[in-house]
Amino acid sequence: MTDYMTGFGNHFSTEAIPGALPIGRNSPQRPPFGLYTEQLSGTAFTAPRSENRRSWLYRLRPSAAHPAFTRYTGAPNFAPSVPNTPLAPNRLRWGPIDAPPGTDWLDSLATMLVAGHGPLSQTGVAVHLYACDTDMTARAFVSGDGELIIVPQAGALTLLTELGRIDIAPGQIALIPRGVRFRVTLPDGAARGYVAENYGEPFRLPDLGPIGANGLANPRDFETPVAWYEDIEGDFELVQKFGGTLWTTNLGRSPLDVVAWHGNLAPCRYDLSRFNTINTVSFDHPDPSIFTVLTSPSDISGTANVDFVIFPPRWMVADDTFRPPWFHRNVMSEAMGLITGAYDAKADGFVPGALSLHNQMSGHGPDVASWEAASKAELKPHRIDGTMAFMVESRWVFHPTECALRSAALNPDYDAVWNGFPKAQLPE
Repeated sequence: MTDYMTGFGNHFSTEAIPGALPIGRNSPQRPPFGLYTEQLSGTAFTAPRSENRRSWLYRLRPSAAHPAFTRYTGAPNFAPSVPNTPLAPNRLRWGPIDAPPGTDWLDSLATMLVAGHGPLSQTGVAVHLYACDTDMTARAFVSGDGELIIVPQAGALTLLTELGRIDIAPGQIALIPRGVRFRVTLPDGAARGYVAENYGEPFRLPDLGPIGANGLANPRDFETPVAWYEDIEGDFELVQKFGGTLWTTNLGRSPLDVVAWHGNLAPCRYDLSRFNTINTVSFDHPDPSIFTVLTSPSDISGTANVDFVIFPPRWMVADDTFRPPWFHRNVMSEAMGLITGAYDAKADGFVPGALSLHNQMSGHGPDVASWEAASKAELKPHRIDGTMAFMVESRWVFHPTECALRSAALNPDYDAVWNGFPKAQLPE
């Protein structure tokens, strides 16, 4: 059996022990080996068949068997707490954060931005940062609020999930569905990166429309793990995020005990280098929507609850065109991160591990140095290489959290990058 199965949204069947997966029944009276049957649903039971997400799990013990949850306070910065004051339309930027010694992935999470009405209304998105140097041992995490896109920026992660093991490194992402339990270990030591938590409709591949049948992210490149399980008895903490608050209980066993499963709701990983970039071969810089990897639709057609967008290595060939992103004000709100290299609209200050915010209708675009260089550049074919930036874009306004606004990583003079543009000279 291979380590991964491929195809976004495909129906998979996998078992860690031969014979563990029932044949011809989803919920037989007596599952093989005395396993317990459980359905994990990511959509309503009555969702259209083409949109329905669910998997059947066969595990050592039912996930329902646990004591009551109590409040968890071990991750003090992981909560969508926003100031009770009017939100300024200011553009903001944060530098990279460092790992406090002895901190695991869960406890290092810092919620920076929150958009939409939140998990209880199942709309919007939150953006978190992590910086950690310690494995999660005898503890697991689950978000009951939303699905997670985990974006490593430095250091690899091993995600041990209920449905299998996923290894990701910078340049790859992992998508963890709402409700899937997992723990994180660090095969290379300290690690740093980003997390986008989607409270709305599950992520899916965007429609291609006039692009045709191919391009952007291909379904075959999303890798879903085969069945894998832990049989661990003894103290084992489960931390659950629910309603924006963290809760804890002691299961007395590892929750990662699914021996077999089948269905189309599962964690997966995606290598960003496999994205098939579409770009202009004539003139004008196209809209960033052509860089969308995954989208969560909203109730407004064509307007996303959240898009996950990347800016990968690519050729620039447009004639008589200002090639970096133009100056713009947008009905969508944009949170950006940088995984590696440099971003073509910022010559300075936006470094790997940084985070920036441009809320809806806030003017932004290239800084002075980037504008000058692009305005004077010889327009021959040019390859942007050695870079990978991404954007979490939403129809909702992002609110910086208290944690973000008091962070030492907040850049106090981000507005200054747009100082010094010369005035246009009109004819006499």
